[in-house]
Amino acid sequence: MLTDVKSAITIVVLALLAGCVTTADLEGNDPSISAVTVKDPKQYALCVFPKWQVARTESSMVETENGYRLWVSNSSMADELLDITRTPAGSSIALRQRMPWSAMPGRSAVERAVRSCL
Repeated sequence: MLTDVKSAITIVVLALLAGCVTTADLEGNDPSISAVTVKDPKQYALCVFPKWQVARTESSMVETENGYRLWVSNSSMADELLDITRTPAGSSIALRQRMPWSAMPGRSAVERAVRSCL
């Protein structure tokens, strides 16, 4: 009986892990929004990030070697990933989403922030 319980727990854990989506997983998705702006990465990130925090409290931001990365994670899933990369004329923007067709809570506000800060 103990073996059956261990087997059941193992199956549940593996199923949960299979459902995880990380920011690295989102990097393979085509951008749902791809744009350029004359703003430098820091200026653009500081425009978008507070709006994301209002829309989705799970928002995070880090500085990268070439700009900034913002993401929204829900539980063990990354829902939104925004890469802001320095270019000679400003920044390039790429928003990747876990399920771009889905009407997730806060999704329209996240997309509006990306566009309004351009």
